[in-house]
Amino acid sequence: MKKYLVETYYTCTFKTVHSLNELNEKAMADIDKRDDGIVEVIEVKLNNRKTKKVGEKNQKELKKDEKVGIIDKKIDKNVNDIIQSKPEIHNKIKTKLGSRFKMPDRRKGYIQKASIGEHKIYLHTGEYDDGKIGEIFIDTNKEGELVKALMNNFAIAISLGLQYGVPLDEFVDAFIDTKFEPSGKVEGNDRILSATSILDYVFRELAISYLGKEDLAHTPSISKIQNSEDYNSDDKFLKIVKNITSKGFVRSNYEEKLVDLSDIRLNLKSKN
Repeated sequence: MKKYLVETYYTCTFKTVHSLNELNEKAMADIDKRDDGIVEVIEVKLNNRKTKKVGEKNQKELKKDEKVGIIDKKIDKNVNDIIQSKPEIHNKIKTKLGSRFKMPDRRKGYIQKASIGEHKIYLHTGEYDDGKIGEIFIDTNKEGELVKALMNNFAIAISLGLQYGVPLDEFVDAFIDTKFEPSGKVEGNDRILSATSILDYVFRELAISYLGKEDLAHTPSISKIQNSEDYNSDDKFLKIVKNITSKGFVRSNYEEKLVDLSDIRLNLKSKN
């Protein structure tokens, strides 16, 4: 027994009647948003009927599916070509899949020297080309070999986590306000005045410099931090500066750190 499916198409014409207290531009502009109109059907017209066998596709649908399959293959090929031709995109995709996004051989970053009590701490950072942090090193001066080794290996573990895609936010939330000695007054950092531990100081500094978390700072920012998206995309000079400048060092305040030399003219003619 064969089964057929009959599809019937109708065209319905109707109108909606609204009542207005005043006739003005505002009332007319808001009329489409109102749902208190009275709907009146004007005409219902039968267009056509289509019959097809249940469970079978017609030739048009088969051709359409073939075209879609061909287009999908072309898209996949183009995407693969783009990924293979651009290593940075390939690295980002690998990172999303749980692979390590290795640091460039020549990289940007900064060194922050500070002291907690009588203990000097040197924080080194390394950045990717786009300004995101990818590694840290922590050096101390008055700690024993055991503590130095633990701090160095802790920094390596954090660096590996960053390179495997763990957000810096997660580390900041985990280690902020940890308490152990040395702790107390901080000297040498213009934004942090005290810390409850070395880890509290380190991740407070990273959060301020790379995440813009001003609520973790003890002093107000001298210059206003702006999002990189707020900058004019046509400013080629600013793009060059951002490519060669450490984001953590300037704390995203690129414009405040710039020295505009565009109006300076140098006379390079030698005098005989």
